Amino acid sequence: MRLVPLISAILVTATPAVASDRCQVPPDQRRPANELRAELTAKGWTVGKIELEEGCYEVRGQDQTGLSVEVLFDPASFQDMGRDD
Repeated sequence: MRLVPLISAILVTATPAVASDRCQVPPDQRRPANELRAELTAKGWTVGKIELEEGCYEVRGQDQTGLSVEVLFDPASFQDMGRDD
């Protein structure tokens, strides 16, 4: 009966990991996306679209240098959480 532990080990390693959200902010603690748009616009960004992705606000547009970007922001603090890969 050595096959049972072997099969169990294979199944555990073959099971894909469940992706967790980058931003763990409850919906009632999220700031409005329009506030993020206003902050980024004041910094010289051109904001095209803001969507909720991985629990974060995903901003598509151009940064202050004119570079096209897709960046994730924490919806409570508006902290830059990195590029959307």
